[in-house]
Amino acid sequence: MTTEVHIHSHGPVGHISLNRPKALHALTQAMCEAMAEALLAWRDDDAITAVILDHAPSPDGDPKLSRGFCAGGDVAMVRKSALEDDGVSGRAFFYAEYRLNHLMFTYPKPIVAFMDGVTMGGGVGISQPCQFRVATENTLFAMPEGNIGLFPDVGAGWYLPRLRGAVGKFLALTAARLDGAECMWAGLATHYLTSDRLAEAKARIIAGEAPGGVLANMASHAPDARIAGNAAKIDLLFGPDTLEGIIAALKADGGDWAKKELKAVQAKCPTTGKVALRQFAENANCASFADNMRMEYRIASRMMLRHDFAEGVRAVLIDKDNDPAWDPAKPEDVIDALLDGIFAEDPDGGEWTPFPELA
Repeated sequence: MTTEVHIHSHGPVGHISLNRPKALHALTQAMCEAMAEALLAWRDDDAITAVILDHAPSPDGDPKLSRGFCAGGDVAMVRKSALEDDGVSGRAFFYAEYRLNHLMFTYPKPIVAFMDGVTMGGGVGISQPCQFRVATENTLFAMPEGNIGLFPDVGAGWYLPRLRGAVGKFLALTAARLDGAECMWAGLATHYLTSDRLAEAKARIIAGEAPGGVLANMASHAPDARIAGNAAKIDLLFGPDTLEGIIAALKADGGDWAKKELKAVQAKCPTTGKVALRQFAENANCASFADNMRMEYRIASRMMLRHDFAEGVRAVLIDKDNDPAWDPAKPEDVIDALLDGIFAEDPDGGEWTPFPELA
């Protein structure tokens, strides 16, 4: 059992605490597998009625190491795999992570995710399936995969298209960071609590009170969401179905907000942007969350092997020059044939499947 996640139970409540503080609790394959093993055991245990998901505090009290709920997945390992073993280890990670995401999405018991800190990428994947998603003043939500040449995965192809208006496309193409109040406005969180009330909320749930009742009773009124003031602009300028159309709309607007978001969109990997938009469209053909995860596994199996992913991780996490050389470099050069290959069935290593008991 990995020490990077603490798993225990308190009476009727299972408790999972992510414990990889130096990486802001970014997920490894071992962490995903340990979480899934516990959830599968509790799923059929009548003594367990609810599950709490949070992150362990930094052992030395360093506030910088306590600011992440879950900052993503182990992209450095995936890059190493793509460069050294043709993606075998990387695909194994995505396979395990997506099985965990699906298990949580279909879980019959309430899971309460306390998104008290950085919640990005993989952190979104383990919080959005939960029945209760608690935001705080520390929440920092984003899907930043466009910065590293990957794509919005872990179920984003299911969740983002279902957000209000064009907010999902806005988040996917700009990697915008939302605070806790904005997560409430967008529907990404179900409750807003100030961080000083979390310990009491957890204690009451552990004592046997229904999670929904505890959270409703202890919730605070979230501050005004800054993003709400730009909702009309988001719906208008991110309304087009193509990346080129969105860029053209932002350029035509010419306002300060549009210029800022145009810069954000154009800095991202063009293939990521086009994959995300096609992913949104293809999700309409997914009859279930499992279908969506099967699609995302196909995409991940291809995107991780492309130049853009190795280059994006290099630019952001290794050399930190934030100057990736994307290939193709322009949206118009990301042709349909390239996208068809990324979305094609039966990637190397086979198709993704959920846990047998959930199939």
